[in-house]
Amino acid sequence: MQSDGKVVDGSLLGDANGVEPAPGRGKDSGKWQKPRFSRKALMKCCLVKWIIASTQPGQDKGDSSDSDLELSTVRHQPEGLDQLQAQTKFTRKELQSLYRGFKNECPSGVVDEETFKTIYSQFFPQGDATTYAHFLFNAFDIDRNGSIRFEDFVIGLSVLLRGSVTEKLNWAFNLYDINKDGYITKEEMLAIMQSIYDMMGRYTYPCVRDEAPSEHVDKFFQKMDKNRDGVVTIEEFIETCQKDENIMNSMQLFENVI
Repeated sequence: MQSDGKVVDGSLLGDANGVEPAPGRGKDSGKWQKPRFSRKALMKCCLVKWIIASTQPGQDKGDSSDSDLELSTVRHQPEGLDQLQAQTKFTRKELQSLYRGFKNECPSGVVDEETFKTIYSQFFPQGDATTYAHFLFNAFDIDRNGSIRFEDFVIGLSVLLRGSVTEKLNWAFNLYDINKDGYITKEEMLAIMQSIYDMMGRYTYPCVRDEAPSEHVDKFFQKMDKNRDGVVTIEEFIETCQKDENIMNSMQLFENVI
């Protein structure tokens, strides 16, 4: 279980053989259900909980000086609220809350990799989140400069939590493409999956066997590598995921470990 008590399916990517969860099974059964990217799902996101928890309870919830996202003391000045609202699927109030917490936690206006590692070690204390936090940070760090601006942060969250299926799959491909060369190798897929298993620790349900990450990657990579050239392209990745209902239903990476 996660530190907030939510049951986590240890399989993470479901059954690569295409076995669907039994219909009607809820969280109490330990079976994962297809995520709904609603306001409730938004508040399950580790990154969202991290910055919302930083919001001081006495602050005004309405339009305030934060609403136009201007700071006089930060190193990075974020874009205006109206522009970010147009670029994301967050409401004005959601952006205000996200920014208020982000500003409290990151007064410099940017977040670095060490902060990501701290966040995930807090939410997944039973495992080692260091490697996964590194991979996730690189996926958010669009400019590859070692820091994440608020704009990149919320645009990425918007895709993961409110984006279309294709947008989410493009983002997932970017995560798995560790060296950003436009292809996913089996080694890259295994590295990401192993880092997720390491982060979840030994308290997942059902229990995870040591060889499980490798077995899952072997099965999924065989499905995705259509032309057997040893790499998965973005087209192969999206096509396989969209055509395989089991894979789509098991892309719980976005809800459980973001």
